[in-house]
Amino acid sequence: MAAQSGKNMLLKLDQTGSGSFLTVAGLRTRALAFNAATVDTTDQDSAGRWRELLAGGGVKRASVSGAGVFKDTSSDAQVRSLFFAGTIRNWQLIIPDFGTVAGPFQIVALEFAADHAGEVTFDLALESAGEVTFAAI
Repeated sequence: MAAQSGKNMLLKLDQTGSGSFLTVAGLRTRALAFNAATVDTTDQDSAGRWRELLAGGGVKRASVSGAGVFKDTSSDAQVRSLFFAGTIRNWQLIIPDFGTVAGPFQIVALEFAADHAGEVTFDLALESAGEVTFAAI
């Protein structure tokens, strides 16, 4: 597989909860991380006193982050509204030539910054709030 252009990795928001997705405008960077907590089942009889883990146990989560230029567009207004309301909404992260990660997420951080001689920027962080799915391309 050839290298992919980062601009083709898209973060999309379900605008109304009805499956009408809107690309979040102005993003320059996007990242996705998966994590799974472990359940330690080690006891006094564990072989060699090595840690033992429960297969399939623990809590899984996905985190999405992004940073970009504040453009005051429809997607910016919706992101702000969802953050202040604490609303959980379906999101999609499209990874070119790989697939789509989708599920319910809540915006857990929204930051705005500006330099005197530069543009207004924002940082966004989402945390999964239910089952996340992956559909390969």
